[in-house]
Amino acid sequence: MSKLEGFRALGLSPETLEAIGKKGFEEPTPIQQQIIPVFLEKECDIVGQAQTGTGKTAAFGLPLLEHLKERARYVQTLILTPTRELAIQVAEEINSLKGKKDIQVAPIYGGQSIDLQFAKLKRGIDIVVGTPGRVIDHLKRGTLKLAEITHMILDEADEMLNMGFIEDVEEIIRTTNENKRVLLFSATMPTPILNLARRFMRGYELIAVKKEQLTADLTDQIYFEVASSDRFEALCRIVDVEPEFYGLIFCRTKIDVDLISNKLNDRGYDAEALHGDISQKQRERILNDFKRRRVTMLVATDVAARGIDVADLTHVINYSLPQDPESYVHRIGRTGRAGKEGTAITFITPDEYRKLSYIKKIANTNIRKEKLPGVDEIIHSKKQRIRNKIVEAMDQGGYSGYVTLAMDILQDKEPIDVVSAMLKYYFQDQLDESNYGRIRDVSGVNRTGRARLFVALGRQDGMTPRKLIEYLREDVDIESSLIQDIRIMDNFSFLTVPFEDAELILDVFKKKSRGKRPVVDRAREKNDRRRG
Repeated sequence: MSKLEGFRALGLSPETLEAIGKKGFEEPTPIQQQIIPVFLEKECDIVGQAQTGTGKTAAFGLPLLEHLKERARYVQTLILTPTRELAIQVAEEINSLKGKKDIQVAPIYGGQSIDLQFAKLKRGIDIVVGTPGRVIDHLKRGTLKLAEITHMILDEADEMLNMGFIEDVEEIIRTTNENKRVLLFSATMPTPILNLARRFMRGYELIAVKKEQLTADLTDQIYFEVASSDRFEALCRIVDVEPEFYGLIFCRTKIDVDLISNKLNDRGYDAEALHGDISQKQRERILNDFKRRRVTMLVATDVAARGIDVADLTHVINYSLPQDPESYVHRIGRTGRAGKEGTAITFITPDEYRKLSYIKKIANTNIRKEKLPGVDEIIHSKKQRIRNKIVEAMDQGGYSGYVTLAMDILQDKEPIDVVSAMLKYYFQDQLDESNYGRIRDVSGVNRTGRARLFVALGRQDGMTPRKLIEYLREDVDIESSLIQDIRIMDNFSFLTVPFEDAELILDVFKKKSRGKRPVVDRAREKNDRRRG
């Protein structure tokens, strides 16, 4: 337990420390160091400013679990998130942190059967993690009651603002009791978010964690463009061409994690799966085996991999493209530690190139394109490893007990025939080219490298091509020469820019819109042609 001293110093109970230890956490993150003691020791509301991927879910989840009653079976806490994906992640994370505590956690979001959610609520849920729209649906139906909550947590409040949910959030807050404790987390603090805090929070304490620079200098970053159906074949080629592969393989869902880890084991690799449905006892065993290199591949979701601190990883594989630049940097930062260079590999399909370009731009990093190793290259690499191991065994000696058998075999045989036969006997399967399937070349498929944008300003707004360029460059650092094919209409305009610049422009104008429709949006090709 000595490795958990950092968490023990924050005031967490032995039961919580046990759950943390089984989860694999070792040292608290900066946001956890600051939030947890305030949450545990004070009664004030809290505003936390922290980026995605800084460990903020555990920062509020760990002390929250210590405050709640067990077996209450009514809603004690409401956690609001902007997206269903985040609602699921937060619910999974808190479930994995609760240890033996009898506290029920459930995500409530659109797209899932509302009747199924009602059945869960009727049985009794202590912590509801929900999206604003679906929470309001339940409130109107009377299937969700918030009159007795002790805590309300707003996660990624600025994203809820950007997505136009702030009015819904205010409506939800008004349905809750007054004597609750409110925690608000946001990466940025625009005026509407601060106004929300002033109106609905009581004497809150502001805790800000400095934004980490998105960089991974000691990581060699590569991407391969493959069809979705060829990802697994590409993964096997990467593993087989490496002399000593020891790495993490990130997938987007639990189903993908189980599928890929099972397929790897079927092919004879040492792989384990790690996701939210893995029990704490299993997790502890898997992490122990991975740290001792009894298994050399760990297939995991982002949430399940949080808190894992394993040295000397050679590779991180993004089997699925991460959600955002912060997640990308957080993933690949697991290699390249202690002065050693690691390799981060990302598989993308042609239609994911735009998202990868956005990650490169925001993370300010170079991810170069490479060609997957061919079958002949892999076989050559394997032959070299076999040769090196045999030479190493000879250099080490200790094989005198086999000399008599060797002489007996060689008595009436040519040495080269004997060695060839032995190599075939022991390595025929490993060196069989038919083990590898064909991978299609998808370079350039469905991708021109440029994006068409719609601007809700036209001639009636005084726009000309020059003024439109100036308008964009006021907020976005983009070279004028990259803005092309401008068409100015009466009430709107169109333009074309490189994909990576388009993602940056859209992100900037989305944040400027304050929840309203952005002035700049993706153009719909059909409308572009018709309006022209």
